[in-house]
Amino acid sequence: MRYTRLGKTDESVPLIGFGTWRLGGGWWSEDRSQDERAIEAIVLAVKKGCWLIDTAEAYGGGHTEELVGSALRRLRSEGDYEVFVATKVAPEHLHYDDVIRSCEASLKRLGLKQVDLYQVHWPNERIDIAETMSAFERLIEEGKTRYIGVSNFSAKQVEEAQSSLRKYELVSDQVSYSFFDRKPEAELLPYCRKNNLTLIAYSPLGRGIVNSSSDKRLAKIDELATKYNKTRAQILLNWLVSRGGVVAIPKAADPKHIEENASAADFEMTEGEYTLISRL
Repeated sequence: MRYTRLGKTDESVPLIGFGTWRLGGGWWSEDRSQDERAIEAIVLAVKKGCWLIDTAEAYGGGHTEELVGSALRRLRSEGDYEVFVATKVAPEHLHYDDVIRSCEASLKRLGLKQVDLYQVHWPNERIDIAETMSAFERLIEEGKTRYIGVSNFSAKQVEEAQSSLRKYELVSDQVSYSFFDRKPEAELLPYCRKNNLTLIAYSPLGRGIVNSSSDKRLAKIDELATKYNKTRAQILLNWLVSRGGVVAIPKAADPKHIEENASAADFEMTEGEYTLISRL
């Protein structure tokens, strides 16, 4: 696994982490039918080097955080594994007191006293971002989170959030970004690079369409996969995290896919090949 610096901090995080959307249910919707499989997936991801685990209070109505907590307890019982835990507050909970309550509830479900990264899940235009950021600063000061970030924010919204902070700085913006979804390249990615923010890419494989898409551009990707003896998904993940300032958080429950994702950053293509993919 290769690593990158988180924002302007001295913190190193793996280029490929692990997303937990749909493990334990949907948006505020709980599903306990695959709990053991989900816990095993999180544990395996950490053991394979994808130890940035991203979750949210809305995933499974909080149950996904409970699954992450169970995985963390299992990992602690088996050895000394490094884990960086990120979670998110839902957009309906962005008033000051709601943020504090949400974070405390997330910590309880995760079984932690402090989360590594606390993020605004989605912007909410009905709530002043300054109020939300004030609560985020309190969470840092009380030791309930080490770092703060946002998710699904435009460059302008990130700027507004950052300008509302008195003492601390945002370290990341988590957005949908993949070979199939290049929207961040227009404005957000250049902004993040200029301001030393980490772009955390969710759905980095196009929400699972990587192996089923009939996109003709994938013929070139398949040629590179053959050359490097890698899968199509590994080539595309490698390209994504080699762009600079980007961390990918693919979700997988299948052990084979988790292992493939974990080794996707363990090789380098030529500059010409990275450019070729970017131009497809």
